[in-house]
Amino acid sequence: MAALPDVVVAPINLAARVDEALAVQALAFGLTDGEIEVRRHIVHRHLLQPGARALGALTGSGRLVGFVYGMPNDRAHWWSTVVEPYLRRDGDDGWLDDSFVITELHVHPDFQGRGIGRSLITTITDGADQPRSILSAIDVESPARKLYRRLGYEDLARHVVFPSAPSPYAVMGAPLPLSRDN
Repeated sequence: MAALPDVVVAPINLAARVDEALAVQALAFGLTDGEIEVRRHIVHRHLLQPGARALGALTGSGRLVGFVYGMPNDRAHWWSTVVEPYLRRDGDDGWLDDSFVITELHVHPDFQGRGIGRSLITTITDGADQPRSILSAIDVESPARKLYRRLGYEDLARHVVFPSAPSPYAVMGAPLPLSRDN
């Protein structure tokens, strides 16, 4: 368990705290009520996958101010089927095998910039059995993309279009353990 001055990162029962997590995601990511409802079902379905794990960033009072969850990647999962052609184009589709995928990582805007996102992602990947990690992020220069690069993630594919997503994404990959140099 990682600790920050006023926040502790620890395993959580995400299924029991899905509404709190989605409230954080809605603020951090700008989701509508309809998108939240769709994502609630997706989270519950993901948590049934073998090896799925979740961590939360909790204040001393137990308030959830950030979360991450992920699982060993499976080429049959929807996300993999969407990104595979983009990765194959540059010969990087092997990243879909033997990787731990970061499915969601969000920190409440009032708590961003404190190292919580870094602690969440490094803690969850430190517990992965796979030799590498992959994720997707909106394809813009954002604080999240900068963090991922500092941790060792590199762009594997850019301008990835997910059905119904308003913006293109980048798929990024990193060897594990993640870098602690920056």
